[in-house]
Amino acid sequence: MTDQHTLTNPITQYQMPEPPEQSLSGTGLDSELVPTADHGQDSYRGSGRLEGRKALITGGDSGIGRAVAIAYAREGADVVLSYLPEEQSDADDVAALVRATGRTCVLVPGDIADESFARELVRRAVDELGGLDILANIAGRQKFVDELADLTSESFDLTFKTNVHALFWIIQEALPHLPAGASIINTSSIQAYKPSPNLVDYATTKAAINTLSKALAQQLAPQGIRVNVVAPGPIWTPLQASGGQPPAKLPTFGEQTPYGRAGQPAELAPAYVFLASQESSYVSGETLNVNGGTPTP
Repeated sequence: MTDQHTLTNPITQYQMPEPPEQSLSGTGLDSELVPTADHGQDSYRGSGRLEGRKALITGGDSGIGRAVAIAYAREGADVVLSYLPEEQSDADDVAALVRATGRTCVLVPGDIADESFARELVRRAVDELGGLDILANIAGRQKFVDELADLTSESFDLTFKTNVHALFWIIQEALPHLPAGASIINTSSIQAYKPSPNLVDYATTKAAINTLSKALAQQLAPQGIRVNVVAPGPIWTPLQASGGQPPAKLPTFGEQTPYGRAGQPAELAPAYVFLASQESSYVSGETLNVNGGTPTP
């Protein structure tokens, strides 16, 4: 594939070697993932669709967040990236790719599950970029637990704080700074519609994100602020290999989709670009599913 505009069979567009069983430590580094993910760094071609825009991207060091950061920069946006401190090496790699386009990239390490950091992150983004008009809330926590009896209150609480509470804190803190025309893009999942039995807490948070976003879209419509959701299917990222899936399932990850393969982060970026751009001016309260053809309600 030359770039994301080249006519290509989607079934074979992002073929990759069968992933081996693996277990990455912590939240997982993209640099340690086998095989490496495709973030569009060699294929995404921008066309000025976000020229002069100012974006905050959570989880911007790897996976979907990295792909979105690359795409936003190549479309003309300056970006602030948040990520956990232990992911600094991945974040540095993304920053180099963004800055190579001539755009600003501000790195802000910290844990969005902490309310004080989540709110400070927004204030830092506004100060560093001189404003804010795109929120791409992508960071998430996913840990498989086979039996409900083994799901601790601490883990359950941390999943909700990372996936739902942080969303509330970041959006609430950002609202006074968002102008008419601004776009909020939240990240749900196929798990909101077809929950896996070993992802009870994660799937529940993703359903909550859909509902929160649809309610907020109606509330903010009179202000000219749009709220939408991207719901990925099985996407090959460090999240999957660092406790998101049982290691034994990784070699067949994504094969259950009609496409018969997992998606790549590069395939998500155009959805976030569309929902951030003025091309989607009449779209709000929508969930855009990017899942290899799996039917959803």
